[in-house]
Amino acid sequence: MRHRLIVPSAAAAFLLLAVPASAADATPGAPGAGDSYYPTSGNGGYDVSHYDLRLKYQPKTDVLEGTATLTATTTQALSRFNLDFGLKVSEVLVNGRPTPFATSGEHELEITPASPLEKGKQITVVVRYSGVPSEVKIGGYSAWQRTPDGAVVANEPESAAWWFPSNDHPRDKATYDVSVSVPDGFQTVSNGELKSQTSKLGWTRYNWRSTKPQAPYLTTLAIGKFDITTDKTADGLPVLNAYSKDLGDNLDSAKASVERSTEVIDWETKVFGPYPFNAIGGYVPNVKTGYALETQTRPYYSPSQFANGANVSVVVHELAHQWFGDSVSVKDWRDIWVNEGFATYAQWLWSEKEKEGTAQELADYVYSSIPADNAFWKVKPSDPGADNQFHSAVYNRGAVALQALRNKVGDKTFFAILKQWTAENKYGNASVQDFVKFAEKASGKPLQKLFDTWLFTPAKPSAAEAAKDGIGKTAATARTGRSLKAAEPRSWKKIQEAQRGHQH
Repeated sequence: MRHRLIVPSAAAAFLLLAVPASAADATPGAPGAGDSYYPTSGNGGYDVSHYDLRLKYQPKTDVLEGTATLTATTTQALSRFNLDFGLKVSEVLVNGRPTPFATSGEHELEITPASPLEKGKQITVVVRYSGVPSEVKIGGYSAWQRTPDGAVVANEPESAAWWFPSNDHPRDKATYDVSVSVPDGFQTVSNGELKSQTSKLGWTRYNWRSTKPQAPYLTTLAIGKFDITTDKTADGLPVLNAYSKDLGDNLDSAKASVERSTEVIDWETKVFGPYPFNAIGGYVPNVKTGYALETQTRPYYSPSQFANGANVSVVVHELAHQWFGDSVSVKDWRDIWVNEGFATYAQWLWSEKEKEGTAQELADYVYSSIPADNAFWKVKPSDPGADNQFHSAVYNRGAVALQALRNKVGDKTFFAILKQWTAENKYGNASVQDFVKFAEKASGKPLQKLFDTWLFTPAKPSAAEAAKDGIGKTAATARTGRSLKAAEPRSWKKIQEAQRGHQH
């Protein structure tokens, strides 16, 4: 016989009051961060503070096994939340308790705690997983590259989902411990400092640590056999560079470039302000791809970057990203100019320092040598579209905008703006419009029209508009009193070579 339990109204009210309001209001976290170009990237409802990745990798089979521990804080009451991940998951624990999970789409790991999570609470999430990363396709490609002796993962705008679960958007930065076990004789390269290396039972474990906020796509891993050089800067920062042992004819030119990283950082520190991270370096694996990437503290360089000889310009570009892109990151991927415009302008400033063409000459050349009907001028650096995110206009027209700003406000104010921008937005995120407002406030000048001309308008500025901002042959004639042709600065081919590699 069934009995109905009748609860007095007062008791019922008490029970309702006993349920935390946040739990009662719990809803699923969004399966994306709301990015304009990549709506499924990242997730909503929580903020990760740290990733601890304990991995084991077998180069022969490309099998990766891992346990990822994430510490995070909820930003809403959560009934469910997502991580971005593509490998096979065997177990999930939330706050130490086994938790149901499911997968959806290409890289959504949906986690449903037994009880809703209150807003503002710290949580610990453990994910155990395994798989063959090179076989995982997300968006039609794999960010995990096999090499003759191992593997590399480095890509933009996404790369984490192939090797660890994450909230994969630059707005959610965290610190990292990356511990990787590989067969004896193999090495690993990752971000930050190599804290320890131990061998046991035929396996060697490498423990890397990044202590400053880092976006998931900027987290990198390479496994293979490397020639490794180490040093310290004058300030005591550890320097580590790594080169695959089978780079062939590209090895010497790669070393002649990447080994100058400390020199480049010292110079960029004078231009952009204090270096924001705990280590410096770069690595060159034996891969077929042609791009370079600003992976935090340890940029990735394809060997093809050095196929025509030393290419310090690409090193200047990727290390400038440590300030512009890594420390100060995009709010939304449409804001890619806050990464690439500044890194390109750093190349122009290096060219100026090396007396291979001033930044002004490079800006004049870009404006004067590219016809008005060229597609270059149809791309808005302020919002290029996902298909044109790495278009040369974002880089070069984007750098022209900075030269126009320099002309408008003068050198003293311009270089003060660069340092103030990196200092005030350190470890944060910013948009194109954020920089426009910042530059106006710092200079005390109205600048929206200038930026509209160079960043927001899908057309080549008229000669009169360009001259007003000190750009182009007309402006050059006014400056020098003589007519000038669009002469190609000596550094232009190297700058283009570096940028072509970066557009992947």
